[in-house]
Parts: sequence; C-alpha cells; structure tokens
Amino acid sequence: MTLTRTAEGEPAAFAPVDFGAFVRERGAAGTPVMQPRMGMSDPAVMRSGLAATKQAAAATVGTITLDSYTRVGNLAAVTDALRQGIALNGYPIVSYPERQTAEVLAGLRGRDFPVQVRHGSAVPQAIFAALIRLRLNATEGGPVSYCLPYGRTPLAESVRNWEESVRRYAALREQGVEPHLETFGGCMMGQMCPPSQLVALSVLEALFFHHHGVRSLSVSYAQQTNHEQDVEAVWALRRLCAELLPTENWHVVVYAYMGVYPTTVTGSYRLLGLAAELAARTGSERVIVKTVAESARIPTVAENVAALEYAAEAADLVGTGTPVPPGGDSQTYLEARALVEAVLELDPDPGRALLQAFRRGLLDVPYCLHPDNQGRASSYLDDQGRLCWAELGALPLRHLVRPTGARKVTSSGLLADLSYVRRKFDEECTVLPGRHALPPEQRRAIVSSR
Repeated sequence: MTLTRTAEGEPAAFAPVDFGAFVRERGAAGTPVMQPRMGMSDPAVMRSGLAATKQAAAATVGTITLDSYTRVGNLAAVTDALRQGIALNGYPIVSYPERQTAEVLAGLRGRDFPVQVRHGSAVPQAIFAALIRLRLNATEGGPVSYCLPYGRTPLAESVRNWEESVRRYAALREQGVEPHLETFGGCMMGQMCPPSQLVALSVLEALFFHHHGVRSLSVSYAQQTNHEQDVEAVWALRRLCAELLPTENWHVVVYAYMGVYPTTVTGSYRLLGLAAELAARTGSERVIVKTVAESARIPTVAENVAALEYAAEAADLVGTGTPVPPGGDSQTYLEARALVEAVLELDPDPGRALLQAFRRGLLDVPYCLHPDNQGRASSYLDDQGRLCWAELGALPLRHLVRPTGARKVTSSGLLADLSYVRRKFDEECTVLPGRHALPPEQRRAIVSSR
C-alpha cells in the first residue's frame, strides 16, 4: 500500500516526536543531549549539517538557525540575496518553498533525531506560520528575551506578537503534534546580567508559554563568569521550575558562554568543557555548544561536530549529576524567587505582568539600551569573577542584596569585565591555528587535562 504524503514528504501517519520528552528521556539516561547553533542558507549544506550532527559521536538533536533578514521580517532582502546567489547567515525558512525544506529534512528528522528551529525575532508570526505548515514542532525565544537585546520593537508589541504566535503554535496539539518551546530568557544579553535575573526571566517566559497553551517546555541558562555561581543558578532554576511550572514536561538547557569568546583552541575547548560539566553536575538535560571558531567567524560543520563530541566527552567524565539542588536557600534562589513573585503579583496574565514589571523597573536588565528597559540597574564582577549587583534601581531586592561591595561601574571597568572570560581562558594558550578543529585525540587530551 502506498502511503499518502504530507507537504514535507513524510507519511501522513507520521507525527513528529515530542522534542521535550525526547530530551528528558535521553538526558535522564546519563549524558546531556548536545545541540549545535547551526544555520546555512544553502539547502544542501543545511542538510549536510543536520546529517553530520545526527551522525556525531554524541546524543544529539538537530538545529536549523534562521537568517537575520528573516528574523526582522525583511523578506524582500532575502529574495534579493537568493536571486543574486548571496549567502545568508542562516536558513530562510519563510522564503523557501515547503517542499525545499521537506527535502532538507527528509530521512533525517525522525523519532531518533528531532529538529529545533532557532531564530531571534520579536515579530515571529511568519516564522511560526512556516513551522506550523511544516509541523516543525520545536522552537525557542520569548516576548522579552527576543525583544530587548535585539532592536527597538516596543516590548508591548513583542508581547502581543508572541501571544498570537504561541496560541497558534499550541493549536498543533489538535493535530496530534506536541509543540515545544524553549525560553531564551536565561541568555539575556549574553553576559553581565546577574544569574538571579536570568533565572527569573527564564521561569517567567516559561509561564508565559504555558499560559498560552504550550505544555512541553525548556528553560535556558547561559554559562557566565564563575562556575560555582553557575551551578548555584542552575539549581535555583530547577527548584523554581519544580515549584511553579504547571507541567512535568520541562527540562533545562545550558548554553556555552555567549559573551566575548576565547581566541585559542585550548581556551575555547576548556570553556566549552565547563559548560558541559555544569550541565552534568546539575542534571541538566541539554547543552547548546560553541566552537573553536566563535571569536573569528561562522563555524564549519566539522567544527560544530568537533564541539558536540568534545562536550559529550567532557560531560561523560563528570558523570551523571543530580537535578535535585542541595538543601537550603541559596542567594541566587532567594533573589530569583523575589523577582518572580514581584512580577506575578502584578497581574494574573504573565504578558501583562511582564509589561508592568519593566515599566516599574521591577525587572531591569543591566546595560540593555532598549527604550522599554529603565537601565538603572548595573552589575560588575568581583575578584572571584562572580556577577554582582552594582546598582539595583527599582529591583525588589533591597532586603536581600546589601550595598556593601557594590561599586561605581566605569567604562574601563565594564570593558575589563566583558573580556574577563577571554583573558582567563586564553592565558598561556596558543593562538587559534587556521580554520580546522582539533582531531579527536587532541580533544580528548584537553578533556583529560581539565
């Protein structure tokens, strides 16, 4: 019997696997699932990247990262670039015919290899429409985290856009497809946002997604500048999710450092190894990797695979950690809980609550220049590399954060803090040699030396 085919060329009976359940099952078995941040405009190259990710010596999921024109809705620029044969910095999923994307995915996406689409848009309706047509049931973002750092779209407009998009995405469940959304809130600005606010934003965006109908969720946390503070933050995130999320289908994804990256091979791999260790120690189920090329250019497929395999090796060395935080209330947990509670008290609708919180300064992201961010809070690194509050503005943390140790942040001090990780991990290392990643035996040597 010949099966009928859907628009993406799969059997009509095929239902994409629940991305969240897949990651939770694999992550619970031991090593976290590894994922690249990979997006190419050429469909053949995009397909080869997905195939290489699937074949890597690690538990993996696939990624299709979209181009910057698609993210901001400039589809005319996408059309011009494609017509002229100009490579884009990601995959233009809205502009390609559905059949084209179906061919990219055919034989790769399946129950053993789900694929997530990553973008970066405060105006994501066209992107979500494309995902729904293709039954691509895993993506990420958020009304705050994909608005404040990336442009001047008013926050109220972003919240409306995301409300509409999430409700439409949630309707996939009526077709027997479980949609998954990952909050980007734990990666706000990439660096210099204290961990308690990263945790709070990740939880709040997850509650926003659930409020609008999505039941399969993941919460993010981006590696920062002090490993032990990061461990404390991820445990705080796990605890708050267990307390507040009205679903059990959630998991934690740890991002390798998103700030100024080391320029050396050894420094880059050691930093990635610590991200993998962070995930393993805290029982986190997924890791977004970065490569040795991050400081210089867009990485190749081979460099992405090398990073996936290295991170898996590093996590294996640590062994399976515990998703249950140690007893007692950490400082990060207390601050994050205070921020979340202050926001949720404003309105039963998480979107309206987020808008009021930013208007009042109850949420205030350091060094974020968006017009809807008050910009009165600031942060700095102490002599141990821990992220600390320098100024609180109107943040509801004065009963928890003492002014002692705070300092006036100067431009030179901020620049030094921004390059702290690069300096630390590049110390006494060799400059990045050429375009190629280390071979497996050299990667293993770095893992073993950590």
